[in-house]
Amino acid sequence: MVWQLFITFFKIGFVSFGGGYAMIPLIQAEVVERHGWMTSQAFTDVIAVAGMSPGPIATNSAIFIGYQQVGIMGAIVSAFGMVLPSLMIILTIGAIFYKIQKSHLVKSAFYGLRSIITGLIIYAAILFAVNNGLVSSISWHTISLLLIFGLSLLALIRFRIHPVYVILISGLVGVALYG
Repeated sequence: MVWQLFITFFKIGFVSFGGGYAMIPLIQAEVVERHGWMTSQAFTDVIAVAGMSPGPIATNSAIFIGYQQVGIMGAIVSAFGMVLPSLMIILTIGAIFYKIQKSHLVKSAFYGLRSIITGLIIYAAILFAVNNGLVSSISWHTISLLLIFGLSLLALIRFRIHPVYVILISGLVGVALYG
């Protein structure tokens, strides 16, 4: 099982680009669908805790999943599997990127990657909303959650309120509405 955790998270770490949130769909596919290590709801809970914990969400997720499966050794092996590909890739690319960074093809490739990374992040947000029942039916609860989302987005984009304040206010609104 330890070896399987390492291989799984090594593979995820090796093929994922765009940061932790873009990795969530891949982690979910491996952990929930392929290996059946946890349910969709349990996975959503792991992502929520990993997102609130300090550090990269993908690595935190790997640590939580590995710990849940095997304990401390699972957490260590999963984290190592997740970060080793990035370390290997960044060392390799760093050695040659300086020489090719002005290339038109390299710049074009990065423009292409931006759109897919945005798509993966949006997909992860939609998956998170669906798994939490936020968009399953139209109800007062769903409307209030969408309203909190919309006002939070407005506060961040239009009024440029610091994200920490938006998170705190959203939490207080959640306590007031649902507590």
